[in-house]
Amino acid sequence: MKFLNLKQNAQTILTFRKWGRKNYSSFLTLKKAVVISVLSVVYLLSTPVITLATEQDTSEVKMQYDLDEIEVSAQRTPVVYSQVARIISVIESKEIEAAPAQSVQDLLEYIAGVDVRQRGAEGVQADVSVRGGTFDQTLILLNGINITDPQTGHHNLNLPVSLAQIERIEILEGPAARVYGPNAFSGAINIVTKQNTGKSIQTSVSGGSFGYFDGNLSGSFQTGKLSHMVAVSGKRSDGYIENTDFKEVNGFYSNQLIAKKGTLKFQLGLTEKGFGANSFYTPKYPNQYEATKTLFTSVKWEGNCPLHFSPTVYYRRNQDRFELFRDNPASWYTNHNYHLTDVYGANLNSWFKWKLGKTAFGVEYRSEQILSNVLGNEMDEPKDVPGEDAQFTKSDERNTVSGFLEHAVYINKWTVTTGLMANVISGSNLGMNVFPGIDVSYSIGEGVKLYSSYNTSLRMPTFTDLYYKGPTNIGNPDLEPEKSATIEGGLKLNKPLIKGHAVVFYRKGKNIIDWVLNDDEVWQPQNLTAVNNLGTEIQASFLFRNQYGKQYPNVQLSYLYNNLQKQEADFVSNYVLDNLKHKLVASVNQQILPNLSLDVKLVYQDREGTFTRFEDKVAIGEVDYEPFLTCDTKLSYSQNNFTVFGSVNNLFDVSYNDIGNVLQPGRWLKAGVVYNFNFK
Repeated sequence: MKFLNLKQNAQTILTFRKWGRKNYSSFLTLKKAVVISVLSVVYLLSTPVITLATEQDTSEVKMQYDLDEIEVSAQRTPVVYSQVARIISVIESKEIEAAPAQSVQDLLEYIAGVDVRQRGAEGVQADVSVRGGTFDQTLILLNGINITDPQTGHHNLNLPVSLAQIERIEILEGPAARVYGPNAFSGAINIVTKQNTGKSIQTSVSGGSFGYFDGNLSGSFQTGKLSHMVAVSGKRSDGYIENTDFKEVNGFYSNQLIAKKGTLKFQLGLTEKGFGANSFYTPKYPNQYEATKTLFTSVKWEGNCPLHFSPTVYYRRNQDRFELFRDNPASWYTNHNYHLTDVYGANLNSWFKWKLGKTAFGVEYRSEQILSNVLGNEMDEPKDVPGEDAQFTKSDERNTVSGFLEHAVYINKWTVTTGLMANVISGSNLGMNVFPGIDVSYSIGEGVKLYSSYNTSLRMPTFTDLYYKGPTNIGNPDLEPEKSATIEGGLKLNKPLIKGHAVVFYRKGKNIIDWVLNDDEVWQPQNLTAVNNLGTEIQASFLFRNQYGKQYPNVQLSYLYNNLQKQEADFVSNYVLDNLKHKLVASVNQQILPNLSLDVKLVYQDREGTFTRFEDKVAIGEVDYEPFLTCDTKLSYSQNNFTVFGSVNNLFDVSYNDIGNVLQPGRWLKAGVVYNFNFK
């Protein structure tokens, strides 16, 4: 058992890091306080209490139910991972290191419940959705802070960090509006970065097909009680076909101050990238180009008094330049599209423990603003575009004030969590929006649990939905918000040999927004009458190596079936009706030699819907999406602090499309080295 020793009020506090699988390990905790980290993406989804008559720490729950759980971090109110009455997929650090992926977008492909529709390679731009939702219906968080873009979900994964700086990724499947507010419509993805203590430096370089290069340099150090992490990274490629080249640079800094009454956390990140956008938005003009800059920062305090207060402030700016013609523009083309979004937010989250359970409450304010020459209402006076010879002529903004209340009890084998989120959104005629929900679980045996939940949600249209105007697209300022109610239930299994879940879910959607083709052959967003999802997800991890020895592999199988039903079908859909109907993921990790391991991922996808096929910039008709199977593999050799690896993505050189006419890369070979310097 590994512990981190801290001093507080002359009492030794042990922070649970990893269970050592030893019979005597629990004796190390005798006469000591034990602090256990808990899941950050959950927030208030479940807050178990042992009984109504006594107050016990989450450490006791952990010891009683599963001491072999993953290490997770805390937000708002603590909850042990195994007690959450929802489906949460967690990709841990070791899995990230072993996987044949070098971007968050590629890594998310290996989760059955997640649909990643990539336009550019290596995460240049990708639309990520959960359980048949759209990319605008999934909330993205960085270390628990909302970084979702109000202009368009295409920019949600403009991340200032590379995979080398990520500790884990948590995917909450299903709506979470009563936790996060609007836009956590079909799920939420929380990206948690590393915050090492002590002194260390990590460097890595890799290269491969299509002129690919990726470099990372990060370091951690400590000054008194303040721990720091600094990272810079960059990647580039010449492109796998014409006009798919890209360049990307990231910078990220975070620190953490552990004080007597709590912990202060700060983060600051910047990412800048430019990329050829071949047919990204319309195949009529394949010579498109896009450049983005994103700045993000936040400060958060986590108090440890009996009444736990956790205030947070954050800011995000995203600047986007889109060129319909990268060069040789048509005579009628006079100006690029320029957008600048500013998001300010502040929240205060609190929770306390008492004899009737745990109660959490809080408030949040979020302001979303846009300046543009395309999106919004006409401005009285234009404003200069930073760094460009152009001006913003339009703008818009909206503010959201939210409050939440949640309570949880744990009685014998039952966990019950219920609560609601209420908010008011400026500029809308919605009045007060209320999102109630409840999660229930029942333990039927050691490591076996039944669960069920009911949750409601809402999503506001993006500024692109409302205002965009282009040669093949036009916005709709009369759009109404999307609404849904979701019920799900199933079984969760947490045994030493087999871990997994089986779940059935049903989502009833109203006023779902999608871009549809009108009579003038122009795409315009509309509120569809109703779109309902009925699906199932099955996932099983077989931990043969953990149980029987290093000569055996660990195997994971997961499958998603999602059947989408719509009341109106006399239209051509661009996003909503093109959901994945079947997705099967198979993963094998085998240790070949003591320091040599092989990771293989097979992903099968079968997508509903059609797209308009273009040849030589001319539409030739509607065609179905073809199912496809891809294979990625990575061979890694590690010795001491040194790792060398080789990987192949799309091993069988399959030709496929995630979205429309955007062809995905064929076989892509990469190789690289990683070295860690640890200083005493």
